[in-house]
Amino acid sequence: MNAETPLACSLVTSQLEERLAAIREVGAHSLTAHTIEGNRHILRFRGSRKTRRRLEEIVAGEARCCSFLDLSLHDEGKDLVLSIAAPEDAKELGDRLANSFIHPPR
Repeated sequence: MNAETPLACSLVTSQLEERLAAIREVGAHSLTAHTIEGNRHILRFRGSRKTRRRLEEIVAGEARCCSFLDLSLHDEGKDLVLSIAAPEDAKELGDRLANSFIHPPR
């Protein structure tokens, strides 16, 4: 991230609501665990091709609208693990994104 990267989501309200609905749906169907390690949220999902595809779409979408977030998706055994971190100035946005996967949200 450089000094000119905005620390705000660039989605308009309708796009944001659509993205959050997709995130909540993936979380409701596949999330098995959520932990926090330092400033990083670690979300663990049941692995499947469908879940991987949906998480990859979410990660790609977030990379476009919130490029300041550090998101990574990898396999760990039979699970998919999504890592979300944000710079201190955008910690609240990173927390909100991670918590959006939790059903019901925290």
